[in-house]
Amino acid sequence: MKKLYQLSICLGLLWVSCSTEKDKEAPAPTTPPTSAFAAAPSWTKDAIWYQIFVERFRNGDPSNDPRPQDMTGAYPGYIPDNWSITDWGHDWYERESWQKDLKVEGFYPATQARRFGGDLQGVLDKIDYIQSLGVNAIYFNPLNDSPSLHKYDARNYRHIDRNFGPKPDQDIEIIASETPIEPSSWKWTTADSLFWEVVKAFKARNMRVILDYSWNHTGTEFFALKDIKANGDDSPYRDWFNILSLDDPNTPEDEFEFEGWAGTKTLAVVNKAITPADDEEMPFEGNLGSTSLKEYIYAVSRRWLDPNGDGDPSDGVDGFRLDVAGEVPQGFWRDYRKEIRKVNPEAYLVGEIWWQHWPDSFMDPRGFISGDQFDAVMNYRWYRIARGFFAQAKPVLKPSEFVAGINRINKDIAKDKLLAMMNISASHDTPRLSTSLFNKNMNKYQSKPNDDPEYKIHKPDEKTLKEQKLLLLNQFTFIGAPQIWNGDEVGMWGADDPDCRKPMWWDDITYQTEKANYQEDKERPADEVKINTNLLSFYQALAKMRTSNPVLVDGDLEFMVADDAAMTLAYKRSTEEAEVIVVFNRSETPQVIELSEAGSYEVLLETHKSTIVPTETSLKVELAGLQGVALQKIN
Repeated sequence: MKKLYQLSICLGLLWVSCSTEKDKEAPAPTTPPTSAFAAAPSWTKDAIWYQIFVERFRNGDPSNDPRPQDMTGAYPGYIPDNWSITDWGHDWYERESWQKDLKVEGFYPATQARRFGGDLQGVLDKIDYIQSLGVNAIYFNPLNDSPSLHKYDARNYRHIDRNFGPKPDQDIEIIASETPIEPSSWKWTTADSLFWEVVKAFKARNMRVILDYSWNHTGTEFFALKDIKANGDDSPYRDWFNILSLDDPNTPEDEFEFEGWAGTKTLAVVNKAITPADDEEMPFEGNLGSTSLKEYIYAVSRRWLDPNGDGDPSDGVDGFRLDVAGEVPQGFWRDYRKEIRKVNPEAYLVGEIWWQHWPDSFMDPRGFISGDQFDAVMNYRWYRIARGFFAQAKPVLKPSEFVAGINRINKDIAKDKLLAMMNISASHDTPRLSTSLFNKNMNKYQSKPNDDPEYKIHKPDEKTLKEQKLLLLNQFTFIGAPQIWNGDEVGMWGADDPDCRKPMWWDDITYQTEKANYQEDKERPADEVKINTNLLSFYQALAKMRTSNPVLVDGDLEFMVADDAAMTLAYKRSTEEAEVIVVFNRSETPQVIELSEAGSYEVLLETHKSTIVPTETSLKVELAGLQGVALQKIN
């Protein structure tokens, strides 16, 4: 499989870009499938997602902070004696004293050894804050027990990370007492129990929870990989991984070698049976190469979906975000959906379907969401189009090109899947939303100062804030479920991974002024780290608007204005009962947008004060530059 899209999904060791695809007019979305098995869960269309990266969210319990022994197996593989947890308010580009003693060079490799101590107690402490945002669905980055900061390098899939719970050493003993392959021997650790407290607290607030899993690779400390290394062909897990060579016990050298994801030797790729065997082009047909590995994955999934095994999944998680899903054969995903739906018919499966040919095109998601695999994908395709118009970032789009692009990516996708799409504006894998809009390069291409010395890493300016509000107004009034990357709502900035993973801002923590630069000999603006309360209030207003107006969830979409000369755009979301019109002025000068709509309208939300002038036959909307407004028809 030579043409895999080897992204910086986990470590941020590789950096990638995107490029334009030709926009083509597309027909209206197809009708939803009638099969309950094929349809996306009904609750997903109402979701407003909040993505939490626990290690950087909140340190609620310093007693469980990671130690060097907890980090064995994670990159960079060596922790100096003077290593310590990094202070939550640390100036991001300021090197810690221990960095100079690491056996790696450069800021970014050394950053992989940072730990800030975020944990589940921190999430529990801030549930009221999360609820105050108006979100109703939580997407957790991986929580499985693993040595890294990102947790995609699992030691095992069946437990929450030892440092996310209250008693790491006790959890180590509990895990060691189990038979890894035998579910009947599995116990609940203290971290697992705290996780269920978190889930219970979210569900008491009518909030859904999904977990992030990679069934494509594990870490080097994964129990099965270690067993293969020790026992070679006699290991019962011999067919779980793509082993390139076994260790020869008769030599002093360690010949054990396995396929590493994206060439990364801390991530071991599972064994796959691709059909045909020489297929190099994603998506792949075939399946996983081990029946026992599949059964283990099913058992782990059932454990989180129905924790007490009573047949009632209401106390479990509500689905999974599936990492690098395009690299896993589709036959497995078909089998996986069947197993998941047996446990919970309303479980949500969202795949990370991203690049087809780096950097030329995205993968076509339609084959994955036709009803037999996923309910939705992470909708990076929407974001690239929205960014190209609202931020005038590469590829720069005019209003008509925005419309054509949306029609193209929605073509032949059933409406229930469009409504379930996770419309993602930023994540652990991309620059933060504000920084992405502040820099006009191709998104993810040369999106860090080591790739582009001119990349702007400081606080975005006021124009960028206006562009951010325009894009957010689109996101929260559009087809698909809006997603917030934790911290974007308070105004955080940061380049691509790992700079997008700075610790969350809280008003009870003192933060150093950001003045250190990636390039230590280069000046940069000094920025006070402070919550943007105006932006936070805007996010809250967006969520309230969407939840208070069901037409924004499942109403039909109709484009009304796409004026390239004036740089104005308008569309309508409508049902038989309600109608909302959303109008944008992307130009930097005032514009009057005339709509052939009669009747009375009121402002639902605006980015700045607008003027609405209704007439008997039309509606005139006066907008300042870089302004948008959502209008509700009054019946």
